[in-house]
Amino acid sequence: MASSWHACWIFDQSRSVGYNSKQNKPVALVQSPTLHTGASVSTTQPAEGGRMFQSIDDVKHRLKAANYLASDDIATVVFLADQLGKPLLVEGPAGVGKTELAKAIADALGAELIRLQCYEGLDEAKALYEWQYAKQMLYTQVLRDRVGELLADTQTLREAFERIAEEEDLFFSERFLLPRPLLRALMAEQRPVLLIDEVDKADPEFEAFLLEVLSDFQVSIPELGTIRARTQPFVLLTSNQARELSDALKRRCLHLFINYPSFAEELGVVRMRVPEASEALAAELVAFVQEVRNLALKKVPGLSETLDWARALALLNVHHLGVKEVERTLGVIIKHEGDQMRTRQSIPELLRRAQLRLREWEE
Repeated sequence: MASSWHACWIFDQSRSVGYNSKQNKPVALVQSPTLHTGASVSTTQPAEGGRMFQSIDDVKHRLKAANYLASDDIATVVFLADQLGKPLLVEGPAGVGKTELAKAIADALGAELIRLQCYEGLDEAKALYEWQYAKQMLYTQVLRDRVGELLADTQTLREAFERIAEEEDLFFSERFLLPRPLLRALMAEQRPVLLIDEVDKADPEFEAFLLEVLSDFQVSIPELGTIRARTQPFVLLTSNQARELSDALKRRCLHLFINYPSFAEELGVVRMRVPEASEALAAELVAFVQEVRNLALKKVPGLSETLDWARALALLNVHHLGVKEVERTLGVIIKHEGDQMRTRQSIPELLRRAQLRLREWEE
């Protein structure tokens, strides 16, 4: 299988950033000065000084500091997405570092990473906002006596209804609003990194809604009005190509494809990320994984599986890869039963080809 990889992923997963418990506190949302509403509609542009990167070299330098080695291709696309204010769509097989690119960007810049994990059936309520009905009911019970006083001088049901209606805005205010990832990104005071992960798993209807949000970076909430982003997020969408995305969404984004790494690139990542593995073992296991990717499997191992396997073999004090060592640990890199059966039958041949690959590389 021809392999063309645009970056060496060495992101340390232990340093990844994601949801923070304090970000979900309703009180913080009430106090936030970044909720801007109004009747007019306008396209949001990044605030002055909101650009993240100064140059392509700056992108490479900062991502390297965050343990992500970006090629010129990746650094260029990231820089252009930042400067043009356009979302970045990153496609490629699972396990090659698409999600880690977003994490590395946020980590390198000290920006908040807001992640929307897509799945079949995801709707606007889960992605945008919800009302905290339980909290509204609690306040209603606590204020029951005051409500009685408010209605004491009403004579008819209509009068009581209209009196209550005059106060309904109190129960549909920021105090009871629970922002989900998309709205959190629009409300962020400092420019965040918005990761829309595995967008290909969402339904086409949600994709259309997402396109609308990304076009203007504003949403309308009937009870509150139009909410505009104070500063346009850096948006990165990932896709494993489970389905074809719409042309409209692709036109809205810059595109980057990350494939499986070459032998030299993958070996470099393993050496840096798993220094406890011997030089010989690292080379042998990478060569083996490269050969496994040529099999007709349901899910071939990605770079993340290679790193896991290197750690597992080092933990077992393995210094040389043989049939026995592969059979004992095959489940680390092959996750489907049918794939495991097919791979087990080919282990001797895969090891032979891996040795040939090593000799060619050494020459």
